[in-house]
Amino acid sequence: MSAFTVYTTQWCGFCRRLKSGLAREGIPFEEVDIEVEPKAADIVTKVNDGNRTVPTVVFADGTAMTNPSVAQVSKKLAALS
Repeated sequence: MSAFTVYTTQWCGFCRRLKSGLAREGIPFEEVDIEVEPKAADIVTKVNDGNRTVPTVVFADGTAMTNPSVAQVSKKLAALS
């Protein structure tokens, strides 16, 4: 199980950039496509004040980031460990 989930869509360029950066750095993550899993879209809209903004990253501690950089995700993961 990973320390965070990345909520994405297939058409999102920002999502592809984040996922490839995380993979390049060897950072494991769970991915959920909000267009395939509608309940996941509810999580994204709740975190983003009613907006379906992706990528949205939700960490194991319940905090979230919208469209973060790999560096921001790495920093948060370091703080959680």
